Amino acid sequence: MKKFLGYILSPIAIVAFLLLLCIFQPIQWISYRFFGYKAHKSTVDLLNLLLTGTVYILGNTVTFINNQHLPVNRPIIFLANHQSMLDIPPLIWYLRKYHAKFISKIELTKGIPSISYNLKYGGGANINRKDSRQSLMEMSKMGIRMKENNWSAVIFPEGTRSKTGQVKTFQVGGIAIILKKCPNALLVPIAIKNSWKVIRYGLYPLNTFTPMTWEVLEPIEPGTSSVDELVAEAENRIKKALGQLPNPLKEGTIVD
Repeated sequence: MKKFLGYILSPIAIVAFLLLLCIFQPIQWISYRFFGYKAHKSTVDLLNLLLTGTVYILGNTVTFINNQHLPVNRPIIFLANHQSMLDIPPLIWYLRKYHAKFISKIELTKGIPSISYNLKYGGGANINRKDSRQSLMEMSKMGIRMKENNWSAVIFPEGTRSKTGQVKTFQVGGIAIILKKCPNALLVPIAIKNSWKVIRYGLYPLNTFTPMTWEVLEPIEPGTSSVDELVAEAENRIKKALGQLPNPLKEGTIVD
């Protein structure tokens, strides 16, 4: 029944999503060109609130849980598991006061209304996966911007989306580069649950009446262990929150 309803409701949700992207493209341009970063960010925040709302057309729900007392005057690296593109709008909206930036493929900076413009001018890192030197420089620059402005970053350390919701092994590289330039950045895991189920049949039909959850977990201080151990701890905390068996902890990994 949920899949059947998806055939009916998906066109409405998809049209609403695409319409918002088209409407906000010129609004973003005006905000950035004439009023600067603050106005542009407010525009992007509002866009992502509305994009988040389009999932309700399908009967799906978004629950964002943040019981942590995170600083707003300190850079943060949010490490999240990645299940679908639906992961991103709630992260932008609910983490808006932390000025969270994303690492994205450089190909996404062209051809997508609103999204491409924000990736170009929003302060994140746009990397060319075929050019390791360019990728290194982009992430280094992002780390410097985080340090100078007390901005934050959202990283999906799995590298690719999980089509089944099972968390993949976290990669350390990008996190290590950012920490080198911004060594005081706090590491904060986020466990994302069930967003993969919305696109389990692809982009059409989208699944319906699926409860999705984003949960901010306990922060991890940098410098207490090696970057490998810190990232492994974040991965294990996310797996635990999702009810998945964590990897065996490496020697020296932080234990609560």
